[in-house]
Amino acid sequence: MSFLAIDIGNTRLKWAVYADGAEPGSPPQQHGAVFLENIDRLADEDWQDLPPPTRMLGSNVAGDAVRRRVEEQMEHWDLATRWVVPAPEAAGVKNGYDHPTRLGADRWVAVIGAHAHALKRGFDGPVLVVMVGTAVTVEALSSAAEFLGGLILPGHGIMLRALEGGTAGLRVPTGEVRDFPTNTSDALTTGGTFAITGAIERMARLLAKREGREPLLLMTGGAGWKVAPALDTPHELIDGLIFDGLLAINAARG
Repeated sequence: MSFLAIDIGNTRLKWAVYADGAEPGSPPQQHGAVFLENIDRLADEDWQDLPPPTRMLGSNVAGDAVRRRVEEQMEHWDLATRWVVPAPEAAGVKNGYDHPTRLGADRWVAVIGAHAHALKRGFDGPVLVVMVGTAVTVEALSSAAEFLGGLILPGHGIMLRALEGGTAGLRVPTGEVRDFPTNTSDALTTGGTFAITGAIERMARLLAKREGREPLLLMTGGAGWKVAPALDTPHELIDGLIFDGLLAINAARG
């Protein structure tokens, strides 16, 4: 008996297999990641010797065409495919988005995963959920487990490509984060990092003011390690927060 969790992002598909009934925070039995252009080789490569899972649940932000390609790779298992659709409530979290179903599945699942982490450690205050990848999201969760809303901003790569495309003479290697950059490479890297950390810190202040206490700040995503050292607000890096959210939703559905 096993559970397959799938996270399809803008660039890569990540997957993990857990024992059936595993709780958020549990280590996977097997896991992997492929770029979206390599999805069509999953059945013959990454999943070739994978024991057939008994259940699966996925989060997908890459569109229906990519989802169908993934489902084709699972046909040899005769497995019912299930994909998260944001709802007004799930796994103990209320969705305060104006149109709940229009919230990105990855954002919704990450917030649910963060809520599960807060519950596990006995924290009953607000939570700020940060995902740093191709795009950056900063989500606010109230002490009453209500998703209040959040920010979406470009990640480092998008920022740099936008500057290169719109400004002459900025095609330079990535630099370092410096307090006072004295070369263009460092200026670009520091500018992007400070834009992201500034948004995070502002949201942390706003959430603390609303809730009357400092939030628990949980950060995830493939590029989280690049941003974390420049963030002044106390925080914790967590791998696989979306997987934890999928585990929480799966458990809530029984």
